[in-house]
Amino acid sequence: MTEDCLRLQGLRVMAICGALPEERVRAQPFELDVDIGADLAPSGRTDELGDTIDYGEVCAVVCAAAESGQFTLMEAMAQRVAEACLDADRRAQWVTVEVRKLRPPVPQHLSTSGVRITRARQ
Repeated sequence: MTEDCLRLQGLRVMAICGALPEERVRAQPFELDVDIGADLAPSGRTDELGDTIDYGEVCAVVCAAAESGQFTLMEAMAQRVAEACLDADRRAQWVTVEVRKLRPPVPQHLSTSGVRITRARQ
């Protein structure tokens, strides 16, 4: 497993995710961080976009995966995003996805709630 990593931080999406009835009918804001482990040495040598994972394409894949489903748990959203990232580019060896709900429905003052998962290519 390489220690090289493409990092995306603070990607905002509107998605349906939650266990409460009101969370099941309207999209709410989430923030995602995605780290993708891949050998970045080839692109470091050539300075060519074709030799690396295009983060613009990754952003589109992440948004599509998060926004197209309806999830009860953030764990399920993170899993769908991780699978989509690994499927999108064979150079991706592993992915860590963090999902944060920006307006958690609790009476306490809580900035965010979230999960972080790591999945590796099988």
